[in-house]
This record gives sequence, C-alpha cells and structure tokens, in this order.
Amino acid sequence: MLSAHWRYIARTLWSTHTNLTTIFNMLIRLFFSAVGAVVGVQLIRAIFKFLSWRLYSPFRYMPGPPNPSWIYGNFGSVTFPRTQEWQAQYGPTFRFDGLFSVPTLYTIDTVALHHIVNTSDIYQKAPMVRFNMMENLGRGLLATEDDEHTKLRKIMSPAFGPSQVRGLTQLFIDKAQELSEVWANQVKEESGWVSIEVLSGLKAMTLDVIGLAGFNYQFHALNADKKPTELDGSLKKLFLDRGAQPLNRLATVLRARFPFLRGVLRTPKKLVEARKTMDWIGMQLLEEARREVTSGEKDVGRRDLLSLLVKSNMSEEKTQRLSDEVVVAQLPTFFVAGHETTSTATTWALYALALHPEVQSTLRTELLAMGTDSPSLDALNGLPFLDKVVREVMRVHSPVVMTNRMAMCDDVIPLRTPYTDTRGVQHESIPVSKGQMIYVPVAALNRDIRIWGPDAAEFKPDRWDAVPEGASTIPGVWAHLFSFLGGPHNCIGWRFSLAEMKSLLYTLIRKFEFELAVKPEEIFTGTTAIQRPILVNEPKKGPQLPMRVRKVQA
Repeated sequence: MLSAHWRYIARTLWSTHTNLTTIFNMLIRLFFSAVGAVVGVQLIRAIFKFLSWRLYSPFRYMPGPPNPSWIYGNFGSVTFPRTQEWQAQYGPTFRFDGLFSVPTLYTIDTVALHHIVNTSDIYQKAPMVRFNMMENLGRGLLATEDDEHTKLRKIMSPAFGPSQVRGLTQLFIDKAQELSEVWANQVKEESGWVSIEVLSGLKAMTLDVIGLAGFNYQFHALNADKKPTELDGSLKKLFLDRGAQPLNRLATVLRARFPFLRGVLRTPKKLVEARKTMDWIGMQLLEEARREVTSGEKDVGRRDLLSLLVKSNMSEEKTQRLSDEVVVAQLPTFFVAGHETTSTATTWALYALALHPEVQSTLRTELLAMGTDSPSLDALNGLPFLDKVVREVMRVHSPVVMTNRMAMCDDVIPLRTPYTDTRGVQHESIPVSKGQMIYVPVAALNRDIRIWGPDAAEFKPDRWDAVPEGASTIPGVWAHLFSFLGGPHNCIGWRFSLAEMKSLLYTLIRKFEFELAVKPEEIFTGTTAIQRPILVNEPKKGPQLPMRVRKVQA
C-alpha cells in the first residue's frame, strides 16, 4: 500500500512538472512569436518606407554615394575624411544612406544651415538621439527641445555669462599651473626632452576645473596619489566604459532606434547603478549649494555653476522653477560641455603648434612679454596672436565634427548654391518631409574652400588678419566659425571653454616647448562625432597624443 501511495504521488508530481514545463515552453514560444511579429511588422514598415522613398522621395534624384548595404547603408563610411571626398565629388549638398538605408541630407550650404539651426521648432535632435542622451545625461540641456529647452536655457544662461566666466579665470590659471608642475616634474633635466602623453594630462586638468567650477567638487584628477572619487567612477562608467564592448554599442543603437526592444535589451546594470550614484551625489551637492546660497555664504567666494544655477532658479516664479531632479540632471551636462571638448581642443592646439614651430615661437614671444603668471581674462583676450591661434585651432581642428537634426514636420530648406540632380534638373531649395534626417557638418563648414580658399585645410593663424567676406555667412555664435554651432541650441558654455583653453595655452607655452613624438601620418582622428587623436599602431589604447616636451630654453 505504501509503495503504491508513493508511486501515485510521484506520477502526480511528474504530471504536474510535465504540465508546468509544457506551459513554460508555450509561454516562451508565445513570447518569441510576439517579438518576432513585432520585428516582422517593423521590418515590413522599413521595407515599405524604403520602397516609398525610392519611388516618391525628392531625394531619390539627389546626387550621392551608392548604397553598399540595405541594412548598414553608408553608415560605416561616414567619417570626416570620407564626407570630404563625397563633397568634392557631389558638391556641397548631397544625400547618403544611414542605418537601414534611411536617406540622410548632407549640406554645407550656409543659407540652408542658417535655416536649420535657427528654426529649432522644426529641426531638432532625432528621438533616438535624445533617448540615448537621456539614458546618459537625464533631462539635461543637451537632451531637451522646445519649451523645456527654452526654460532651461533661460535659467542656466546667467551661469555662463561674461562676468561669471571672468570670475573663474583665476581657477583656470591655477589648474593650468598645477598641470605645468606635474609635467615639469617629468622633465628632470633643464635642457632635456621627455615623452609625455599630453591628452591624459589635459583631461585631468579640465576634469578638476569642471568639478570646482561646475559644482564645487574636488576630483583631484591631477593628483596621482589621490584615489578616484565615487562621482569620478560613476561618470567614467556613463561616458567611457559602456561603449567599450561592441555588443554594448549595438544594444545602445537598437534600444534607441527601436523602442519596442527596450523591454528586452535593458539598460546595462552598471549604467543604472552609475546613474543612481551620480544622482545621489548630485542631490547632496545641490542641498549644499542651496544651503550656502540661502544663508548668504555665497559671498565668501563660491562661484560654481551649480550655485549660480540655484540662485537663478530661486529668482524665478515658483511655477517656472526647475525641480531638484532637473537641476541635478545638469551636472553630467556640465561635465560633457566643460571637460571633454576643451581638453580635446587644447590637445589639437599643441599638435598644431608642434607641426608649426615658427607659430609656436611667435606665440611664446607674445606670451612671455606679458610678465605675469596670472593674467586676467581681459588680458588674455587682449593678446592678438593668441586669439588668432585659438581661432585657427577651432577652425582646422574643431573637436566637434558633426551633429544631426530631424525635421519634425514638412518644410522647404532654402539654398545659397543650387544643386543639380541626377537628371540634370537644377534645384534652388530642398523640400523635406517629416522625419527627414539631416547631417550637420561642423568641421567641413569650417574648412569650406569656397569660403577660406584652396588652403582651407592648412593651419595659418595669420589668415585672421583678413577674414574672407564669405565667413560672415557662417551661422555660428563665435568668430565666423561653426565650432560652437549657432541658433537657440548653440553651445551655452562657449565662453567658458575659450577662457579655459586660452589659460592653458598661456601657461604651457610660456614654460614648455613641444614637438610630436610620432610622425603626423601615424595619427588619425577616429570615427566618432568628437575627433580625438588616435595612434594608427595603437588604436586599442584609445585617444592619446605622445609629445616630446622640454622646458623653455633661456
């Protein structure tokens, strides 16, 4: 009896297990069937859009490179050198195919670009780009559009005004001198040359600056004896580690491009944890800044951007104020805007000066004649050759290569220079449909030979003694250049970046001589939207620029 009883229980359990397994397998099949159906629908939509474009889009006759792949399009070839080749072949306005053969407009026509950057209610960052930014930055200034962007910009602008940047100049000089001391310790002999990888040092300096100038936070990046801070680790995970693996990059693209996949391809756990840590620290920094602002302790000299943002926010009507979460979301925006691009631009400045020792010598003579280690911002801006060098660096070596926009509704883009389509028909404007992607070429416009002449790609600071008339048509916020963009979405921190860059060059060129430690042809700029120096033989090491450095000889 007992054995029969246990056999009955065993058969029941096995039957239950079998049923559960069957149900589980059915659920798995249903899940993948649903995913497959969604993917199938999306694929059909993509094919339909592709065929519709081939049959009806005005872009089907616009000149451009052939499409090598229906899935990848020209995506893998869209580098600055390649787009320059296409531009020479097809003219200033053409089209290429992006991922999944999405037709993309490319133009360096200044009338077209003026229309695009100044009509921000129509031309905005694409939803997938904004999703990717928000995943990293939260609802920061870079990821917002329309009224939300206008509100943020209004409250943040005072923190980046001329008087505030002027007050931060001594911090820029102090940190530049600290970097100078770090390098001086590596150059042991007064007349000896030593190899120094300069990009890492410049990034450490600008990280320390944005920590203090941005939110009164000590990163101690220039101090090798200090351990990385918790916030430093979170920021690195957000902006460096997540893109290290190809699968991470692919998952990021797929999540951004196809919203229905976000429930399956979840945000990496490290990224989620990094955001939580950053938000937690950000709230602490915000409370500290608010406490000092409300108590009047700000008068003792605290001038960081977060404190100024808190003060500006408190002066608004309650209905117009930003929430704590939105204020904290600006911290990584400060980090991106004030750290990466400035260090990259200064690295390219040292590169250009190393390639042109006569320019380096002329600049050094002007800087040494100042007779002070701590110039004011007005004094820095009053140095004519330094100003010409910085302008030419930002023209020839603009850190930002491109950005993009998407048309939010149908529109017609005017042109200064008509284009001729593949049928021989000339067009004086470009009709675009809602959803049209536009590649906005920053670096290419800065080097446009129609504006700057046949030597547009060459580094010649003296060209700024006689600026070409055509440069006035470039829709940029600064110096007849597109480096900081233009219109309502121009770079809010452009004054900050230029003051920091001038402070760095002033300090470093007065103390050191620079030469390249590798041949120029051994350096390339990578394929990202930010052009950084990478060694051809050491691409896995990432961006770097080894230079030969020695102290200035008396």
